[in-house]
Amino acid sequence: MNWQSIFSVSLESIIGSTTIAYALAAIGLNVHFGYTGLLNFGQSAFLGVGAYGIAITVATFGLPFFLGVGIGLAAAVLLALLLGIPTLRLRADYLAIVTIAAAEIIRLFYRATDLRKWTGASDGLQGFSQDFYDLSPFQGSKGVNIADIITFTDRELWVLLVGWVLVALSCLVVWLLMKSPWGRVLKAIREDEDAVRSLGKSVFSYKMQSLVLGGVIGCLGGFVFALDRAAVQPDTWGTEFTFFAYTIVILGGAARVFGPVVGASIFWVLLVFIDSTLSEAINNKVIPTWLITVNQAGSVRYILVGIGLILLLIYRPQGIFGDKREVMLDVR
Repeated sequence: MNWQSIFSVSLESIIGSTTIAYALAAIGLNVHFGYTGLLNFGQSAFLGVGAYGIAITVATFGLPFFLGVGIGLAAAVLLALLLGIPTLRLRADYLAIVTIAAAEIIRLFYRATDLRKWTGASDGLQGFSQDFYDLSPFQGSKGVNIADIITFTDRELWVLLVGWVLVALSCLVVWLLMKSPWGRVLKAIREDEDAVRSLGKSVFSYKMQSLVLGGVIGCLGGFVFALDRAAVQPDTWGTEFTFFAYTIVILGGAARVFGPVVGASIFWVLLVFIDSTLSEAINNKVIPTWLITVNQAGSVRYILVGIGLILLLIYRPQGIFGDKREVMLDVR
């Protein structure tokens, strides 16, 4: 078995673009779920509107890249308002129902054949990322190669630099806000919103602000995901994306600033390591093909990681850095 190849792709995944995108999605979800107690099951929709905001602006209409960034952010804010206004005065489970439905509506909207000339339908869109890469200080360089184990091209380096800066800034903003009186009100709403309301605070307003903030941070993850792949495709933003983000939040620890970042790295390195190891073992006849084929390795990795997460939830439901009290919600 080629252990160097296995460890190479595993180590690269720790700081790779997919980890960055999911970390940003999970940081936003942590604001919703971890700090405010909002059950948002449509986080993928915020990433989707961000990604398509850039793609449609640049690839379809030929407008400037930064205008696409602004449109993506504005779309995330608008989506949060549309989701929050009719639901945030109701019980938490109503928000869960609305958000998971909204995420599917948006995905199917991008897939609609009637909108193919704008969204590309199920084929998606390409050709919108060059302006972003033209800004790269690494353009024309040979990239990075560390001991022939970790290798990143000049384009990948630029995505990683921008992505981890966004992660760091998002963590800093969340940390500062949660240490402020505003953040303490959010935590109080999570614990008992009736008590907060009795003190004269507008629970609806605080929930809406939280939904907008978490959605905008998630939108940044959509930017990274789309620009790294130089393409967008609607099925990327299915419900499983949101469930992976929840897994990451719980794995790292809800209501912990760096929990989503650590959770994203651990989650993806486990998936990549197990997938690479299974594929190598099958190709080298260590695992017989009558038991598992290479095509089945991808499914088996989710089974194995899922078993591990079940055990984590049984024996440490608060996650690696979390506190049990942080995952106890008032859903009245």
